[in-house]
Amino acid sequence: MTDTFCTKLPNRASIVLRGADKVAFLQGLITQDLDYLEQQSLIYACHLTAQGKFLFDFFIRRNDEDLVIDCEGLDRAEALLKRLSMYKLRSNVQLDLIDNTDVWQIWGANCNEGMTDPRHVSCGNKSYSKPQNIEEVSFQQWDIHRIQLEIPDGSRDLIPEQSFIHEGRLDKLNAVSYTKGCYIGQELVSRMHHRGLTKKILRCFDLDSLPEKSELRSSCKNFGLALVRI
Repeated sequence: MTDTFCTKLPNRASIVLRGADKVAFLQGLITQDLDYLEQQSLIYACHLTAQGKFLFDFFIRRNDEDLVIDCEGLDRAEALLKRLSMYKLRSNVQLDLIDNTDVWQIWGANCNEGMTDPRHVSCGNKSYSKPQNIEEVSFQQWDIHRIQLEIPDGSRDLIPEQSFIHEGRLDKLNAVSYTKGCYIGQELVSRMHHRGLTKKILRCFDLDSLPEKSELRSSCKNFGLALVRI
């Protein structure tokens, strides 16, 4: 038996950005620094409300001259596209949505295919084509692994317009740059970081031993992520 696994992630979509202003346009809207794409193939980022609340999380990569956002699919992808389009104004940017995108997660001892998942070393890699010669397993196996790593899964774990990204430790999962300059929601994110204002956090629990007053979010079999007071 191999000790490296892959699974196809459900409900993923892509938004492709083209045009001369695409980098400057996106840089002012996301929590991470696009300059990191000069050093790595994939970055993880969020888009927030003006009050610093979570709206969307996603991955960004280059594809030749284009920028490609790997995001939640269906209505969530439509909502992200609409949100980005609000800020386009006269920028030389074209946004195209491709739903039902193939995204594969690869994890285990020897992750040599795909792009390094920037969130956590144990997340392994992401691939946008089916990996070769790697054992394919059910999504449940990845979901349990993710929950045990305490990695939030977008709107399954963070409530749009309500959650703070620090509740999901997204700042610890390489979704935030504190040096890139201004972006929407930056003031609140910076204040929570520097003043240590986070009061609740997502933690992994056995479902038979959930703490009182915790808020269960995503779960798989007997494991779940629950929001608890620090």
